Amino acid sequence: HPRPPARTGHRGEGHQGRNDMVSQLNAQPLGAALIILLLAACGTEQQDTPPVVHEPVVQELPSTPLFNADSAYAYVEEQVAFGPRVPGTGSHKACGDRLVQRLKDSGAEVIEQTGTVISYNNERLPLRNIIGRFHPDRQERILLLAHWDTRPFADKDDQRTNEPIDGANDGGSGVGVLLEIARHMAAKEHGPGVDILFTDVEDHGQPSGSMTMDEHSIDTWCLGSQYWVKNPHVPDYKARFGILLDMVGARDALFYQEALSMQYAPAIVRKVWKTAESLGHAHRFVQETKYFVGIDDHVPVNKVLRIPTIDIIEYDPATQAFGPYWHTHDDSMDVIDRSSLDAVGRTVLEVVWKER
Repeated sequence: HPRPPARTGHRGEGHQGRNDMVSQLNAQPLGAALIILLLAACGTEQQDTPPVVHEPVVQELPSTPLFNADSAYAYVEEQVAFGPRVPGTGSHKACGDRLVQRLKDSGAEVIEQTGTVISYNNERLPLRNIIGRFHPDRQERILLLAHWDTRPFADKDDQRTNEPIDGANDGGSGVGVLLEIARHMAAKEHGPGVDILFTDVEDHGQPSGSMTMDEHSIDTWCLGSQYWVKNPHVPDYKARFGILLDMVGARDALFYQEALSMQYAPAIVRKVWKTAESLGHAHRFVQETKYFVGIDDHVPVNKVLRIPTIDIIEYDPATQAFGPYWHTHDDSMDVIDRSSLDAVGRTVLEVVWKER
């Protein structure tokens, strides 16, 4: 009988195949384990690496420049040296020319507003409002103002009643502080532009003997600001807020929160008084409201242009009104004190500089 084909070779091939299969089966779990370990390692590495956090960029406000009280004092002294600044007089014109030059020297674009107004006794008076504009290209504005004329008679004095007064504090001090602030405005690279307005014919109102608190009597004051609000230097003029400085340089001056300012612009009053407190002037800027002003330049600005404007003005608890020098010949350089100018100047400059 023929023998069946030999099976040795086939048996050998089958054995090898089984070995290959076993090797593959053994290798698969090992490979899977390696992959899992690698993934776990990658996952661990990702977890150990902290995420990149981009910190927000905080832009610090530039430091407020130093207000120089000696400079402000010198500006007051310079005005007084011209003599009483009564509208229509040579000393008034000469001082006005100097104010224009001072503003230009500080980098302002200067606008002079001239006209004629009628006084309480029907006298025609020449008007010269002076406006210094810093960064006029900026739409947002801040208004700073003070009157630069002086009282034409000393109706609160018992001597030389018909003679004009020096007006060192009432007229000179607010302008002096604003001229010192103006020196820094060209360097103000951020925030609103600033307009400095020197109003004329503020102090030509009815004499105290004939003055009443009716509307006609009140309207005889602040003729320059009344003119300006009806004829602003820019059509449809708007400002974020305004600050008026009036009688801010007397020795030991105290500044209470004036009632009309609280009526029209309480938020601005609080901002300014809080700033004064932060600068160490809380003893001067008293957080108590007093009604002692019937009219001042901020009133027409609030009423007509609706710009929230406040009045920083001295209140004397002893007189329950203005200082005893008011509208007398005692309103001379003798009453002016650098520390009062400094308290007001530093506060206003800080408010303006920090406004974004």
